[in-house]
Amino acid sequence: MTVNQILSTKGKEVYSILSTNTVYEALSVMSEKNIGAILIIEDTILKGVLSERDYARKIVLKAKSSKKAFVYEIMETDVVTVSPSDNLEYCMELMSAKRVRHLPVLENEIVIGIISISDVVKAIIEIQKETIQHLNSYITQ
Repeated sequence: MTVNQILSTKGKEVYSILSTNTVYEALSVMSEKNIGAILIIEDTILKGVLSERDYARKIVLKAKSSKKAFVYEIMETDVVTVSPSDNLEYCMELMSAKRVRHLPVLENEIVIGIISISDVVKAIIEIQKETIQHLNSYITQ
């Protein structure tokens, strides 16, 4: 299964903010959209990603104010990305090796979607269900 197949199932909707937004504004969008990370996109260029983990480690644990801190102060700028043609195994290896939970999907340097560890796990479970069904039908023939 490829990233494109996951996106065709889950959708390609992407939520983004600007690096000049406050962390509080970013968290508000994340809460409203029920997402664990948000992309920072400016002039169609991916500049970074902000996750709940960034907030917890860089704001809460350092006793900073999310209403006074800006996204650019805590966002991850070394963003790990994938392409629509990448397969699930590659995504899993990347997420594990880079210790990330979200992978923006880029095509020609433009963000066309984002997949999460949850999306990857769901896809793997679906593949396993299909394999089990095929094996069961093979055995019962």
